[in-house]
Amino acid sequence: MREATINILAKASSVASRELRQLTPDIATQISRELELAMLLEVSAYPKPGNVHRTHDYSDTRFEHYLASAVAARFYYENAARAGIEIAKKKRSAQNAEVGSTIRDAIVAIMQTQHGGNTSLGTVTLLVPLAVAAAMTLTSKRYSLALLRDNLGCVLEATTVADAVAFYEAVGHAKPGGMGAVPYLDVKDRTSKGRIVRREHRLLEIFRLATDRDSICSEWVTRYRTTFDLGYPYFKSELTKTHDVNKSTVNTYLMILSKRPDTLIARKAGMQRAAWVSERARKALAMGGATTSAGRREIDRLDEDLRIDGHMLNPGSTADLSACVVALAILSGYRP
Repeated sequence: MREATINILAKASSVASRELRQLTPDIATQISRELELAMLLEVSAYPKPGNVHRTHDYSDTRFEHYLASAVAARFYYENAARAGIEIAKKKRSAQNAEVGSTIRDAIVAIMQTQHGGNTSLGTVTLLVPLAVAAAMTLTSKRYSLALLRDNLGCVLEATTVADAVAFYEAVGHAKPGGMGAVPYLDVKDRTSKGRIVRREHRLLEIFRLATDRDSICSEWVTRYRTTFDLGYPYFKSELTKTHDVNKSTVNTYLMILSKRPDTLIARKAGMQRAAWVSERARKALAMGGATTSAGRREIDRLDEDLRIDGHMLNPGSTADLSACVVALAILSGYRP
């Protein structure tokens, strides 16, 4: 009788262990959940001056549009991560990571999922390569920030002409405001994609042409310098001090904005206005930012001032960088 009971318990334990393994997400699923969470935490952080957040909407773009966008993007982060796993296992080359088409397909899904317009082009452009690199790193079973960044550099350097064409298609679907105009390979010029193909311009090469006018392009070219070298160490320090992800995210946003004038504002309103916004962010942070009453009052004043001219002074590029910082923290083990 006792032996039969032991056998029954052993079988039950075996079944439970097998079911638990089945419930444990694989690497790609894990990464996609983490990047979705990063988008949700970033947009929920309040008050991020000039941005949509959980207590302030725009007239045409609301908080729930960003929530819907994060949910829609998750499937494409998982696809990117699966490509990274195959690259790590040498079942496909980094040139076939399909970064551009994954960004495009994610943007198409996001635009179909909500009616708030372009919510996430910059964020998705940063997080898709990060998903590929994170999967490469985790598959190697030796995660470190240095290895993650090396893998990220490999993914970015391997982008192709096809990636460039697909990215231009993504921009066409998103129809972002404040792009401005450039004399060569303008995203609004219908002939640009033909030139890209004829002259064999890879996506990273095109981004190099725009580093002085776009923070997302600059991030690609520098292997995410703002994310790894500036934002992430500061975010970790704030979390250690405050144990509050909301305050840490808001202060990280302010810190990045204070040191990197927002390129979306610069394109829309000029560098002088962008520098003024950075100075205001610096002042709010010096007063304690989200962690003090005086700092919060200054943040509220800045938030009101940035909304006077509609979307003209929206630090949208800074929000994208902040989302990438939060994503890096979650990939590195942070849990709210």
